[in-house]
Amino acid sequence: MKFSFFTETTPPLIGIDISSTAVKMVELAANGRGNYKLEGYSMAPLAKDVIVDGNVNDLEKVAEAMKLAWKLLGSRERRAALALPAAAVISKKVLMAADLREEDMEMQVEAEANQYIPFSLDEVNIDFQVIGPAPNSPDEVEVLIAASRKEKIEDRVAAAEGAGLKVTVMDVETYATEAAYTLISGQLPNAGREQTVMIVDLGASMMHINVLHDNKSVYTREQSFGGSQLTQEIQRRFGLSLEEAEIAKRKGGLPESYENEVLQPFMQSLAMEIARALQFFTSSTQYNRVDHIVLAGGCAAIPTVDVMVQDRTQVNTVVANPFHNMAISSRLKQQQAAIDAPALLIACGLAMRGLDI
Repeated sequence: MKFSFFTETTPPLIGIDISSTAVKMVELAANGRGNYKLEGYSMAPLAKDVIVDGNVNDLEKVAEAMKLAWKLLGSRERRAALALPAAAVISKKVLMAADLREEDMEMQVEAEANQYIPFSLDEVNIDFQVIGPAPNSPDEVEVLIAASRKEKIEDRVAAAEGAGLKVTVMDVETYATEAAYTLISGQLPNAGREQTVMIVDLGASMMHINVLHDNKSVYTREQSFGGSQLTQEIQRRFGLSLEEAEIAKRKGGLPESYENEVLQPFMQSLAMEIARALQFFTSSTQYNRVDHIVLAGGCAAIPTVDVMVQDRTQVNTVVANPFHNMAISSRLKQQQAAIDAPALLIACGLAMRGLDI
């Protein structure tokens, strides 16, 4: 089964993000004016250890969560775009002669891949995309090669098929984030051009950092920190089960002491981690500053977290809302969609793959 990480467009798709705590789905439509319309979205929780380090540990439980998310989505569409975590994909940019035919390029891609993939080629799926002319060489082009072990792809496909869905696109989470970022860059000065923007996606156990300069990715990194630390602290402090703590974190209803004793210290730690990531980026690359920080993931929905991060880093900080300029289906609550939006960045980027806008 050959999967394309880079297919240009396909019919409308449901974007499905499988994170370590939930299956998230987004369905978009074209509204005819060169814009997207949010048709629907849903989230179904995943039990602890069903997904570990991006690997599917329990296919049945993932399929069940997908089935539930699809039911909550209320869509008739069964075609889907999924993504692999960046850690499961080896990607590399290479230069090739600009006048190569497609089939010659394919052969060269395989030869290149052979050199840097630590598995035999029949264990992996490989895809490539011509990015554009090479910066300093007019007769060469830059080609991005992406490869992943087949089993990583097959696990996700099997879970989707178990839920009655058909996977037509397999993307990479980093690329999906970048696609969704194009919907956010318009909210930044000069639409993000000539700016350095750090996207911080706050997952349950990992902080995924992707820095774009002039709207092109120049740096990615993961840092061990996430929302599960807040959940565990709620559990410990208030004697709740993991599920109860997770619900209380999202829906509220905790004792008054929660705000000062648990939430504030967590937000301070989070702001400190982001400040560290920022310092690490500026000291280890040619870029000596970041102009904007975009917060995504579940923790980005915590009220005033952006203010705290901005105070700590002294960098303009915004919360990611890819639905900001979209028409929103009358079935959805606009206010709730804005709260849930930061956690749906990857799913939104995947859903964009099905529309040519």
